[in-house]
Amino acid sequence: MARKRKTSTAEDLMDLVAMLPWWAGIALALTSYMVLHSIAIRPLPAAQSPQQIGQLATTAIWQGLATGGQYILPLICLAGAAISAVRKRRRSRLFETTSASSSADALNNMSWREFETLVGEGFRRRGYGVKETGGGGPDGGVDLVLSKDGEKTLVQCKQWKAFKVGVSNVRELYGVMAAICAAAGIVVTSGKFTQEAEAFAEGRNIRLLNGNMLMRLLREARSHPSASPRPKARIPRILRIPWPWKCPRSDGLRDSCGRVAWA
Repeated sequence: MARKRKTSTAEDLMDLVAMLPWWAGIALALTSYMVLHSIAIRPLPAAQSPQQIGQLATTAIWQGLATGGQYILPLICLAGAAISAVRKRRRSRLFETTSASSSADALNNMSWREFETLVGEGFRRRGYGVKETGGGGPDGGVDLVLSKDGEKTLVQCKQWKAFKVGVSNVRELYGVMAAICAAAGIVVTSGKFTQEAEAFAEGRNIRLLNGNMLMRLLREARSHPSASPRPKARIPRILRIPWPWKCPRSDGLRDSCGRVAWA
């Protein structure tokens, strides 16, 4: 296995900014410049005693860092904003192309990373807040974390062309849901699920979306997009979770998350 390439602090910061909307990166660039510039141009006080020489040296060092940082940090933020804008454009292009297709076969002609991106964009256009976990590869665990109305939903993406998603994958997601008290879970695949997987998800707060169901969600998101995750946003029937639901860590009338559960 190849070792992960070491990254610099600047690259890490750029990646963090790239996870934000592009306009947020620009705002951070302007803010960082104004703050650091105000520090850089601040006049140094004169040392009145030997004890103040040390403090004066520390202040001079900080001002020196601010002098260079007032240009470097905004450039990093702007670069992150540019990456964010490019990613947004690619997501939109992928979504528009795939959702306009008349067949679920369009899902089979993309990489697992593109598949995760497509699924995230579909939920984003349905009014969900979407956090991409970064993934660990095509067989990673939780790939997306959705947020809406104060609830957290975990999404596992399986872009499998030749195999059906089995019950072990659904159990894996259910275990993660129990560990962090997620409200619901969704397993998405470009193909199909085994009967055992469907039987396990039945009656639980887990939804299984096969290729045809995903295409229907994408088409609905394209025709009736939700601008923001508001309580009145229209949720596709296939994603509605019964309430009350059985929490994986339920004990009595209330679950370990503090919510009312089935007895």
